[in-house]
Amino acid sequence: MSITKKTTRSITATAVAGLLALSMAGCVQGEGGGSEAPAEGSEWSTNTLSIDWATYNPLSLVIKDQGLIEEALGDTVEVEWLQSAGSNKANEMLRSGSVDVGSTAGSAALFARANGSPIKVINIYSQPEWSAIVVDADSEITDVAQLKGQSVAATKGTDPYFFLLQALEEAGLTIDDVEVQNVQHADGWSLLAGGSVQAWSGLDPIMAGAEQDSGAKLIYRNVDFNTYGFLNATEDFIENHADVAQVVVDAYEEARAWAAENPDEVAQLLADAASIDIEVAKKVIAERSNLDVSGVPGQAQVDVLNAIAPIIAESGDVSGGQEALDKAISEIVFDEFALKATE
Repeated sequence: MSITKKTTRSITATAVAGLLALSMAGCVQGEGGGSEAPAEGSEWSTNTLSIDWATYNPLSLVIKDQGLIEEALGDTVEVEWLQSAGSNKANEMLRSGSVDVGSTAGSAALFARANGSPIKVINIYSQPEWSAIVVDADSEITDVAQLKGQSVAATKGTDPYFFLLQALEEAGLTIDDVEVQNVQHADGWSLLAGGSVQAWSGLDPIMAGAEQDSGAKLIYRNVDFNTYGFLNATEDFIENHADVAQVVVDAYEEARAWAAENPDEVAQLLADAASIDIEVAKKVIAERSNLDVSGVPGQAQVDVLNAIAPIIAESGDVSGGQEALDKAISEIVFDEFALKATE
């Protein structure tokens, strides 16, 4: 990349400041007409920002490491970073208000929205192949149909769980044909490695590490069953703190451009954050993480959600069924920040 990281960050901070001056002069309106009155002692509408980072969201690692948000917001806004161990945990933090912005899989965001969580997707951070059906090195299971009557580890409310539902359906099975052990992703691999389950619906980078370190086998892969990486914000944050939300999305777009030019550095950040071998991290970034995707949420994501919604409805995990899912899909996209960031 011809421009240095420091120079890029300075340009972005200057641009953000310029946009802020214009927006404050015009009394910018958030979604639903909410105004962004500056917080006491700050030029921004809030003095705090809580945001997640996750090993399944490499751009969050870049933003956190480079301090992009902190540099743009200055000293008057305290930025708190909280780790999400999985989409379900990110959704829990969003619902409770522990974070203003959290990263999930698209399917998990839809699941949460359909179950009443007031979130919307404001940016797309990746189009990954991060899920697959995994068995241990010595397993005689070679296809999904053989999972009938077996115990499978999966984390409900996440892409690997919805990947499992789709894989079972394609094999002529349903979720009732297997015994699901609902545990966090890392614990799922531990159960498989210890012989407590016969398969695991895995998530990278844990899955890639299991392949290299223990010879775990991916018996079923399907990139079309993986949904996009959604960066979600609460409706309150979107409406009342749009100025800060714009800074977050701008940082994601800056990180995306930097990551495209520095894949090895991104892999090193992932290796450090996930405590995995650098070669495993490089495999995840190079082969299973498409970060060079439009950050603007729109029809491509809606199409994916429409495809998976009936399967989620059939699982019975959404009380309102297909109607609630359809409503959630119609409401979940908020593209204004990403459109501005990518102009």
